[in-house]
Amino acid sequence: MEGACDCSNQPVNDQERFDLLRQVILDYEKKESNLIQILHMAQAIFDYLPENVLKFIGTEMNMPMSAIYAVVSFYSYFTTQPKGRHTIQVCMGTACYVRGGKKVLDGLKETLKIDVGQTTPDRRFSLEVKRCIGSCSLAPAVSIDNVVHKRVNPNKLQDILSKYD
Repeated sequence: MEGACDCSNQPVNDQERFDLLRQVILDYEKKESNLIQILHMAQAIFDYLPENVLKFIGTEMNMPMSAIYAVVSFYSYFTTQPKGRHTIQVCMGTACYVRGGKKVLDGLKETLKIDVGQTTPDRRFSLEVKRCIGSCSLAPAVSIDNVVHKRVNPNKLQDILSKYD
């Protein structure tokens, strides 16, 4: 089929992933000014940035870990924790907060037994907080995989979560 993705040559094990990352680093000429692009590619290859990947980048680029961690911790896009199959974003913008967003967040933390920025042990859900998801009239709102759930309250959480395998 024309335009279809041929994913048969995707790396399937860690050695292949590290080989691909080494090639990315070489393609970016091991320049510190390209670190952000290299980290983006590393996260795309590994799905997150575990410590062994950051150390590999540091070794390959001859950069101190402190410089790499500074970039990773500064940009919210980067994550050092594996993500769940579903990402839950609780809106904590003014309208959502005033209408019970904090109670919804607390209910999710209790139900999932994780904190903000964490992933459930079964890697089903990751929990995030957003300042605004643009659904003020639906407050409090929760987005799961970019699907907005409106007027959420703690009593609705089990029903909402059960829709996501």
